[in-house]
Amino acid sequence: MAERSNVALPSNLFEGKTAIVTGASRGVGRATALRLAEGGANVVINYLKSEENALEVVKLCQNKGVEAIAVQADVSDMVEAQKLARQALERFGRTDLLVCNAGIWEGAPIEDMTEEVWNNVLNTNLKSAWAMTKGCVPAIKKQASGAIVMVSSTAGQRGEANYSNYAASKGGQISFTKALASELCPKIRVNAVAPGWIETAMVRPVFEDEEYKQSVLNSIPLNRMAATDDIALAICFLLSDWSRHITGEVLNINGGAVLCG
Repeated sequence: MAERSNVALPSNLFEGKTAIVTGASRGVGRATALRLAEGGANVVINYLKSEENALEVVKLCQNKGVEAIAVQADVSDMVEAQKLARQALERFGRTDLLVCNAGIWEGAPIEDMTEEVWNNVLNTNLKSAWAMTKGCVPAIKKQASGAIVMVSSTAGQRGEANYSNYAASKGGQISFTKALASELCPKIRVNAVAPGWIETAMVRPVFEDEEYKQSVLNSIPLNRMAATDDIALAICFLLSDWSRHITGEVLNINGGAVLCG
C-alpha cells in the first residue's frame, strides 16, 4: 500500500478559510479534508452514504484544531448541492475553497453500456462539479479571493477503453476547468488535478489479479501507485497562495505514466 507523505503543511496556510470537499468520507476526499484541516481550514465533509466514515473524518479534522461538519448530499442533484452550499454558509459564514472530488468509476464496452450506467457516471462526476460550482461561486465571490479544484483523471486526457463514460466525464471536467478559469478571473482561480492509478478502495478489486497489478506498476516510471495523500498535497498546492498565479491548469499526478503538455 502507498504510504502517506511525511511532509507537513504550515498550520496557517488556510487559516480563517472554509473549504468544502465533496465525496470526503473516504479516499482522495478524506485525505484532502485532513490536509486542509492541517493547514488551518475549517472543513465541510460531504458524503453520500457513509455517515460513520464522514463523522470519523470530522473528528480527525477537529483533532487538528479546526472546526468541521459532515453534510449528507447527493451533489449530482442541484437542490442537494445548493443545500450543501447553504449549510456551509450557515455554519461558517463564508466559503473560500471548493474541491469537486465526488466520483465513481463504472463502465462497459460501448455496445453493452446501458443508459443508466452512462448517466450515473456523467451525473456523479461531471454534473456534480457544475452543481457545486454554481452553488458555491456566489459565496466565494464575496471573499477577497478563492480557489476551486476539480479532481479529474488521466482518463480525461487519453481516454480509457471500456470506460468511455468515465473518460468523457473526466475530460468534461478538464474543459469545465478551463472555461471557469477564464470566466471567474481574477477573483477565483480554477484548476484541476489528473491522477493516474491511486491506491483506493474504488480500484482495489481490479488488483486482486497480481499479474495485472504488476503490469500496471511496470507501466509507471516511478514504479509505485499514488497514495491518496499524494493527490491531497497537490490539491492543497493549487488551493493555496503557493499557486496564486496559476489558473486553468491541469496538474498531472501519475508517476510519469502519461506525459502531457
